[in-house]
Amino acid sequence: MAIFLASESCAFDLMKAEFVREIEPGEIVIIRGNKLESFFLPGSQKAKKAFCVFENIYFSRPDSHIFDDNIYQVRKRLGERLAVEHPAHKADFVMGIPDSGNYAALGYAQQMGLPFELGIVRNHYIGRTFIQPSQFMREFRVRVKLNPIRDMIKGKKVVVIEDSIVRGTTSRGRIQELREAGAQEIHMRISCPPITSPCFYGIDFPSSGELIAHNKTVKEIADFIKVDSLGFLSLEGMLAVMKEKGNFLFSLLHGQIPTAIQRTRTS
Repeated sequence: MAIFLASESCAFDLMKAEFVREIEPGEIVIIRGNKLESFFLPGSQKAKKAFCVFENIYFSRPDSHIFDDNIYQVRKRLGERLAVEHPAHKADFVMGIPDSGNYAALGYAQQMGLPFELGIVRNHYIGRTFIQPSQFMREFRVRVKLNPIRDMIKGKKVVVIEDSIVRGTTSRGRIQELREAGAQEIHMRISCPPITSPCFYGIDFPSSGELIAHNKTVKEIADFIKVDSLGFLSLEGMLAVMKEKGNFLFSLLHGQIPTAIQRTRTS
């Protein structure tokens, strides 16, 4: 019997392997041959868990099972809750920003009783766009990565579902392309709360000053990205659809982190 470790459970599906369990925080796993040994760092079993909520919102694959839940179903429930909090009754259809926005868009559409359409085609040879070294590269990759279906969008009132807004510049470019494709109205809905703080745990988010929600109201963000209306899912609404209620890290949403950060000054 072989033993494997992976960052996401979908890897085991591809290998026809059995998913046994998740590695616990502070756990050290050693594999010797076909035997597994487990050790815990001192005090780690008593420490409070702090899962990254952005795994559920954006990073993990929809066919993965993490934090005792399936990512596809989590994102769909986020969309359903978003429809309850920010409905758009007069739209012709709901569309997502591929790929992570599609699952929330499906939940939103079903909750609203509106058609769900794939109004944007994604080039799957382009990777993550917000993790790029410059704004020019981010905007260029977005243009290459996503292309609106003009015949579907022209003259329509659409609800656009996105998983998050970070700097706002990428969303503004996407909305501009939908306008150029002939959209009559664009109502944007975001399946997570506003991101107001940077992350110090490895996610390539910029300083607070570069985050559009750090110093702008929802109305000001809507004016910047040029949408007819904008709505963010509330933190309470997001937590309501999660199976893990109290074990998430929300540093991106309110700036509070569970560990001390030592700031250094550079010359």
